[in-house]
Amino acid sequence: MIKEPLHACRFCETPLNATLIDLGMSPLSNSFLKKDELQKKEKFYPLHARICNECFLVQLPELQSPENIFKDYAYFSSYSESWLQHCASYTNMIVERFKIDAKWQVVELASNDGYLLQYFAAKKIPVLGIEPADNVAQVARDKGIPTESVFFSKTIAEQMRSSWGKQANLIIANNVLAHVPNLNDFVAGIKVLLAPKGIVTLEFPHLLRLLQENQFDTIYHEHFSYFSLLTAEKVFSQNQLCIFDVEELTVHGGSLRLYVKHCEDEEQTVQPRVAALLALEKKVGLDNIKSYDVFSANVTRLKTQLLTFMNQVKAAGKTIAGYGAPAKGNTLLNYCEISAQLLSFTVDKNPHKQGMYLPGTHIPILHPDEIKKAKPDYLLILPWNLKQEIIKQTDYIREWNGKFVIPIPELQVL
Repeated sequence: MIKEPLHACRFCETPLNATLIDLGMSPLSNSFLKKDELQKKEKFYPLHARICNECFLVQLPELQSPENIFKDYAYFSSYSESWLQHCASYTNMIVERFKIDAKWQVVELASNDGYLLQYFAAKKIPVLGIEPADNVAQVARDKGIPTESVFFSKTIAEQMRSSWGKQANLIIANNVLAHVPNLNDFVAGIKVLLAPKGIVTLEFPHLLRLLQENQFDTIYHEHFSYFSLLTAEKVFSQNQLCIFDVEELTVHGGSLRLYVKHCEDEEQTVQPRVAALLALEKKVGLDNIKSYDVFSANVTRLKTQLLTFMNQVKAAGKTIAGYGAPAKGNTLLNYCEISAQLLSFTVDKNPHKQGMYLPGTHIPILHPDEIKKAKPDYLLILPWNLKQEIIKQTDYIREWNGKFVIPIPELQVL
């Protein structure tokens, strides 16, 4: 068991005294096990999210370095059809809105397997991916997407700018800000790499949705930080970057897309949506530490409901299988103490996960075809943010009166 260190806010360095939620001890969410590793002792780490009473950044301590977490990463963005559709739509929108053409240089931070940059490349727009996970970056390179296997930082940005002799006109950072322990260094790197009239777009899960919809399972060790717009504005403004627009998205259970520029760039005017969302966050109390107290009690209630339901299913002689092996599923299963006795197996389309076992719970990950063979009475959808896509793909379970179980935001049986 790994003990927690003393804590100060990773953004403003204020001592952290307030807890959002303590989810106990948990293994790293993407540390899938091979069969011959099941008998070995697993490492468990505290999963204790704290909140800064100065800047309201919700955060986990850096108990494992990003180098260890992302060295051989099992998440490949291209296995979700709905996510690819989201990325194709984004590309068309951003190209049209800002009149992006072959004169632009597009850089994506945490570019994964080229899932997004492929759409820019298809439009003959120069691209470069920055992806720290070697195995994932190689998949992108195999697709013809130029990709550097490094952790982005201010130093890397300075090296790129120097060796390139140019800067990026568009920097994309989707679902990466949460993964960065040295937040100020990362944002300072964006400032260095961004051309004077350049634009940054970032997407990340919205803290407001996490709290309102009981999304505790999105808390795991590789997500170091959880952002409201209030906090994000503080982070960027400290680095002389300004948010000039914001969109609320449905992806990942509710995300924000920020549009960011150099503060000295007067070409992009600040849109009314920024002030409107800041006002909403203040109205619901995201700038008041007391407003966060109810979340932990809601999560405890949800755990009791799910565990009770699964025990009742087992007592009735019925079976439950899982769909998906996402990181969030491992937080949910470990916190709710759901083992292979209750969830006999889960399936995943990602061949890199098939044949492996979930960390902590040791539930086997099989090919999706196993659902038709086993005919479970219930299918627990672990990546609930993709529930519509998954229900559509597996609607055949209705043939044997199978039902879907959605765990978040409230337990649903469909």
